[in-house]
Amino acid sequence: MGVKVRGIKEVRRNVNRIIDNIQDRRIVRALTGAMIVGAAQASIYTPIDTSYLLNSQFREIVVNGTRITGRVGYTASYAAYVHDPAIRQQFRRSTAEKEFLTKGFEESRDQIDRVVQREMSL
Repeated sequence: MGVKVRGIKEVRRNVNRIIDNIQDRRIVRALTGAMIVGAAQASIYTPIDTSYLLNSQFREIVVNGTRITGRVGYTASYAAYVHDPAIRQQFRRSTAEKEFLTKGFEESRDQIDRVVQREMSL
């Protein structure tokens, strides 16, 4: 005696959608945590004169299909000029360096890896 069950495909589709949704939230949390850690280290190296450059720092997450991208940057118009290592400048802040954004993320690489691992394992 066989019993027909309806809706198996729909249940399977809904379960897969829920799992994908959970995975997407984990990825966004991990990416946000990584950007916070890297941006915090970069802010130490950011030159400060009027604090406009430091206060113009932003974080952004862009979802394009299956690709999720995080971006940290500065909205100040002169940020690229200050960041460029070919242009010589004298900074007032003792911790200020050229390529502050790149160096901030490179130096906090281990912390970023730990944050991503922790968020993805939950």
